[in-house]
Amino acid sequence: MGEYGVEPGQRVAIIWDSSSPVEALKDLVDKIQVLVGADNRVSVENINQLSQSAHRESSFDVILSGMVPGSTAQHSAEVLAEIARILKPGGRVLLKEPVVTESGNNSRIKTAAKLPTALTLSGLVEVKELQKEALTPEEAQSVREHLGYQGNDLLIVQIEGRKPNFEVGSSSQLKLSFAKKPGPSGKPSVDPATAKLWTLSANDMNDEEMDLLDSDELLDSEDLKKPDPSSLRAPSCKEMGKKKACKNCTCGLAEELEQEKKSSQPKSACGNCYLGDAFRCASCPYLGMPAFKPGEKILLKENQLHDA
Repeated sequence: MGEYGVEPGQRVAIIWDSSSPVEALKDLVDKIQVLVGADNRVSVENINQLSQSAHRESSFDVILSGMVPGSTAQHSAEVLAEIARILKPGGRVLLKEPVVTESGNNSRIKTAAKLPTALTLSGLVEVKELQKEALTPEEAQSVREHLGYQGNDLLIVQIEGRKPNFEVGSSSQLKLSFAKKPGPSGKPSVDPATAKLWTLSANDMNDEEMDLLDSDELLDSEDLKKPDPSSLRAPSCKEMGKKKACKNCTCGLAEELEQEKKSSQPKSACGNCYLGDAFRCASCPYLGMPAFKPGEKILLKENQLHDA
C-alpha cells in the first residue's frame, strides 16, 4: 500500500480550504496522481463547495481532507456527512484538523475527544486517531489568521475512518431459523415418556394394592340432615334493627315504607278544609287547592306536608 494508503487504480478526492498553501496543495496532488495513475482519478475540491459538487454517491475509494501541509481546515457535521456520502462502501477517509486540549469559549474548534465522535456520528466506522502533535509556527500563525484563535493549547490531530461495507438505504434478506410448525391437526408433539406418566389405564384401576375412597364415607350425619328453611333466609332490615330500608332492599321494607308514605294523609282540625280557602285556617295543608267533596281522598304533594 502506498503513501496515505492509496493504491493504483483508486479514485481519490483531495479536499482543501483557504488556509492551504497553493504550492503545498499542488505538490500533494502531483504525488497522489503518481500513485493512482494518470486517468483523471484525482479530484480536488474546496471544503466550502463540497456540498455543491456533482459527485454521485460512492464515488471515491480514498478521501484526503486537511492533509495539505499548513492547512487548518475545520470539518463541520455537514462536511463529514457529505464525505461519508461520496465515499464508497469500505472506503477510507484520512483527515487532519487542529483541536484544543480542553473545551473553551471558541465553538469553531473541536476538542481532541469530540473529533472522533463527530466522524462516528457522520456514519463512519473504525474511527481511530493516528497522530497527535503540536502545531508548527506556520500552522499556529495560520490558525490565528483564519480561525481567530489566540490560545496556546492547540494540537493537530490526524485521524482516519471507514465507510461501512453497505450503502445507506440498502437492504438484505435475513436468514432466520424457526421451530418446526405442528402438523395439520394443530396438536403439538408430546414426549411419549411424559404421556405415559400422566396416563391412568384400566390395569392401574384393577391393581389390588390401590385403595380407592368411597365418596359417601366422607359425609357424616350432620352433612346428611335437611337444613331448616328459616336458617337459609337472610335477615330483614327490621330484624337488623334498621329504621330505614337498605339500598337494594329485598325484604319488602322499602315497599312497606313507600305504601305508608302514600296512605298517610293529614286530618282536618276544623272540618272546613273541603269548603275552600275562604273557610280554611292559616295552617291548613289544603291551602291553594280547590274545594272538594267531604270524604273524597286528596293526595298532597310532599312539599305541601311541611309546616309553613
